[in-house]
Formats: sequence, C-alpha cells, structure tokens
Amino acid sequence: MQLAINTTQNVVINFSAASVGDRLLAQIIDLLVKAAYVFFMVFMFEIFDLTNIFVGLDTWSIIAIYSVLGMPIMFYSLVQESLWEGKTIGKKLMKMRVIKLDGYQASFGDYLIRWLFRIVEISIGNGIIALIAIIANSKNQRLGDMAAGTSVISLKNKVNINHTILQEVNDDYVPTYPLVIKLSDNDVRIVKETFETAIASRDYGTLIKLREKIIAVTGIKNISGNDQDFIKTLLKDYNFYTQNM
Repeated sequence: MQLAINTTQNVVINFSAASVGDRLLAQIIDLLVKAAYVFFMVFMFEIFDLTNIFVGLDTWSIIAIYSVLGMPIMFYSLVQESLWEGKTIGKKLMKMRVIKLDGYQASFGDYLIRWLFRIVEISIGNGIIALIAIIANSKNQRLGDMAAGTSVISLKNKVNINHTILQEVNDDYVPTYPLVIKLSDNDVRIVKETFETAIASRDYGTLIKLREKIIAVTGIKNISGNDQDFIKTLLKDYNFYTQNM
C-alpha cells in the first residue's frame, strides 16, 4: 500500500506504508528484546543474590524498586523512537520508521501520543485493538497514529522522491563533503529545486552562482568536477549524513 502525503510545501510524496505483517514482526522482535532484558535481570538477581535488598523493606519501597527496574520496558518504544527518529530495534531490523503525514520527522510529542495510546491498544487484548485499527484504516494506522497524525512507512524501497530533498544513496556510498551538514533541510530543498530548474532551462549562469553560494556558506571546496557533478554529490552527501545521524 502506498501513502500519498501532501507536505506543507504542497508537494506530494509517495511512501510505501509498512505492511501489517512487517509491523507484527517488528513488534515480535521488540517483545523478544524486552524478554531478553527481563531474563538478564533475573539472571543478575540470582547470580549476585540481589533478593537480599528487599529484606526489611516495606511494600511501597519494593514496588518502587520494581518500577525503576521496569522502566526500560515501560518506556521502550517512546525512548527509542525519540532517539532513533521513529525507529525501535524491531523497526530498524524490519526497515520501517514513523513519520508525520506531512512527510516530516515526528516530534517527541507525537511519539508520546503514540506511546500513551499503546497502553490501551497493545496492553489490552494483546494488541488486538491495534491490529483491527491497522487493518481497517486506509493508511495502516493504529489509533495512536491517528491521534498523532503519523504513520509507519517502509524504508525497503524509496518511491517517487524526485520532489523531495532525498537522493538515492546505496548502502556502500562514500560521502565526499562532510561540511554539507552545515546546511539545513530548507537550504538543501532550495538548492535542489534551484538546481533542477537551472538544469531544465540550461541556465548555467545560475548553476555557477549556486555553486559559489554553497561554497561561501559551507566552506566546501569543489573536488567533483563541473558544477552539475558538484551539486549532485552534495545532495547525495546530505542525504547520507542525515540518514545516518
């Protein structure tokens, strides 16, 4: 299934929505990671006989200790999605991520909303509520996605990215200009749009001015050859670094 997302710049971007099967597999992987944490903690308690720390403690103190130990499981998805730009370990392995329906990166508030709804969707009925919502929704959204205005997309294939700042980059791609990270998403979007317009109209004067402006702002030295190759490499480098930051 594809998602046609209309950005705030009124540009339509097509993404492949993560399938129900992929999302279930990602959820199973995340559950296995949580289970591994539980087994590790049980192992540590047995090896070091840590149960002695509960001797003489009142009920509330014991509950507090278990609550602290359970935090990595409780906040698992919220912390990972916030730090890894919409990914958990399961989503990383299944090559998926959470994005806003305007095509931009979700914020912490969006991840928080998804996490709060997860308590209801995943915890109650062992995820049946979430599963029904995803199947019934045209954008494969669970209730938390609907509330946060997000969706989970597949990164296995990039689709129709000609009107975005993205450039196709192979896994073994080697970047040339690390200083490109001085540019913002908006800067790169302007560079790409100006570049494509200049190429289409054979406006080589604009290409020269664009290259000079980029060099002036970033301090990058052109070692790629002509202006076209330089800007193409620059765009690919930006995509490489922002995907791997």
